[in-house]
Amino acid sequence: MPAAPENPFEPAHDSEAAGRIRYVVLAWLCALSGILYLDRICISAALGRISEELQISNTGGSLILMAFTLAYGLFEVPTGRWGDKWGARKVLTRISLWWSVFTVFTGLCNGLTSLIIIRFLFGAGEAGAFPNAARVVSRWFPIDERGRVQGILLAASQTGGAIAPWLAAALIERIGWRMTFAAFGSIGFVWAAGFWLWFRDEPTQHPSVDPLERQLIAAGTQTQNTPGPVPWKLVLASPSVRMLSAIMVCASFNSYIYFSWFPRYLEQGRGLMPADAGMMTSVVLACAAAGTFFGGWVVDWLQISKYPARSRVAGPTAFLSAAALLASALLCSDHRLAVLLTGGSCFATQATQSLWWSCAIGISGRHTGALFGLMNSAGVFGAMTSQLLVGLLADMLGGLNLSGRAQWDPIFYINCIVLLTAAALWLKFVFAPVEGSPRKSL
Repeated sequence: MPAAPENPFEPAHDSEAAGRIRYVVLAWLCALSGILYLDRICISAALGRISEELQISNTGGSLILMAFTLAYGLFEVPTGRWGDKWGARKVLTRISLWWSVFTVFTGLCNGLTSLIIIRFLFGAGEAGAFPNAARVVSRWFPIDERGRVQGILLAASQTGGAIAPWLAAALIERIGWRMTFAAFGSIGFVWAAGFWLWFRDEPTQHPSVDPLERQLIAAGTQTQNTPGPVPWKLVLASPSVRMLSAIMVCASFNSYIYFSWFPRYLEQGRGLMPADAGMMTSVVLACAAAGTFFGGWVVDWLQISKYPARSRVAGPTAFLSAAALLASALLCSDHRLAVLLTGGSCFATQATQSLWWSCAIGISGRHTGALFGLMNSAGVFGAMTSQLLVGLLADMLGGLNLSGRAQWDPIFYINCIVLLTAAALWLKFVFAPVEGSPRKSL
């Protein structure tokens, strides 16, 4: 009979228990990303009620949504850099506590100005979550598992986003929009406490990681607590960084239409009731979640880590398919079929997220948090543009006495052009690591 391990916190090294702690880490990250999107997207379902109660126009709604996005972009790079310097454990715990506080505070707002301020602070607090999650992935998972891991992680975020419109609409009907934000915000406090107590920045620091798993992870990762200064001249001169940043601009323009405005579009453009609009938005975002999971599997199947040039096939194919499906949805008068086709478009676009993550981590080398944050924050320009353009177009066309689909469909025609642009950018992407990092770092 084998002796008990000296460390009571370390499990016996049997075949069933060994080598699975990294998947518990993945579960924590999935919960983080799910809660993050739940809190981020719930405002899209509440925007109609907020606008009616506080007498806010569509353009005012755009300013509220943009306040979050602007702050998110401004603080993405420094918060990612903090993770590189101080570790993801401290930074992710702080992020979760901060955004949870300001989710609760959103329900206390009484006008446009207070909503803009609170949503700006909410965005500042949430910034850096994904760069620090990417840092955790780069430390805890070997190369050949990262595509699936990124797909699962992103699918979890999209699942939180898919649940948010339906759940928020249902809660708003029962307890009002103010208490709904309080309920959503409380979840993050629980996550932060548990993560701080359990997680460690490196597998070597965690008492439950056995030697076999530690060896497996170390064979395919780069572990460095002090990454050194970021070579900003090389970064800004890198065509790969610029191209991935531009792709993120297009992808965010597309995504934030659905995250921010789709329930409102279904209500005012397609004539659905708020509860039905919330449910249909959840269907579209559920398709997006499925796409991220599928995309992670495709990244591993195509062996993007070994053959990054294949991204120039996978990326354009996905975005061309998305544009075609969205154009088909705009030709449908039946809202159910239109929603399904739109969901297919979101499936295709979100299937590229794991591809983007893999390429971004691969070219970042030792500076995953900072460079991932830089490229991810570029999406702010696309997100803010779509958030502003939807509200402005709706008010402008409404001022011309247009209503229904004539008032709300034009933004989606513009979006088709953006999706085609993303396909063209992927065709030109070349994988070239900053500082000449080895390809195996992807």
